[in-house]
Amino acid sequence: MWLFWTSAVLAFVLDQGSKLYVFKALDLVTLERIEVFPPLLEFRKGLNTGVNFGLFADSSSAQRWVLIALSLGLCLMLMLWARRSFCRPIEYLSAGFVVGGALGNAFDRLIHPGVLDFLNMSCCGLNNPYVFNVADVFIFAGAIGLVLFGGDGHKRKKPS
Repeated sequence: MWLFWTSAVLAFVLDQGSKLYVFKALDLVTLERIEVFPPLLEFRKGLNTGVNFGLFADSSSAQRWVLIALSLGLCLMLMLWARRSFCRPIEYLSAGFVVGGALGNAFDRLIHPGVLDFLNMSCCGLNNPYVFNVADVFIFAGAIGLVLFGGDGHKRKKPS
């Protein structure tokens, strides 16, 4: 489980550190847009008060607390699943990435009205209107890892 906790803490710290750096040190709050590697990568100020892609962003303020509780509950269930079913390092790493990213976004909802987003990637003449953050990258990578490398739900005997 040490790999689970290490990857969760790493994901959380990198997410929160990147937001602090981009929004405060680079002053994205004032600039609202910074070209990093045009046209592929730019930083755009975003605050997502909804769920994925801003869905339900105009819902009641109670939704904020429901989303925080849902994130914490899902993190707890994923932790219990990891304790009971995982034995390979890639499984613990992947689950830790999901938990660390989810906790990063939940922490944003605690201290801001929503999740701070700033990454925007576009390519080949297609303008992507959506922004995301480092926590979202960890959640996505962890989920893919669990799908590709997750076990059959039964703890396997470790070779001696």
